[in-house]
Amino acid sequence: MIRYLQENPRHPSLQTHAFHSLEHPFDSAAKVFEAYAQNRTPGAHRVFWCYGPEAGMITILAITPHP
Repeated sequence: MIRYLQENPRHPSLQTHAFHSLEHPFDSAAKVFEAYAQNRTPGAHRVFWCYGPEAGMITILAITPHP
């Protein structure tokens, strides 16, 4: 999953979408994203990430089980 995120954050299996409940740590005007690390699994994990702090970089903010 991390490889997909690194190579193509928009990979279809990640189901990446904007997540509005976290503030971007580097740019308050930028978006934080949620991606699926697992799907159709009890306690499936989600990865919250953003672009930055520099161009071409991705920062993983959290990996958490989905409620």
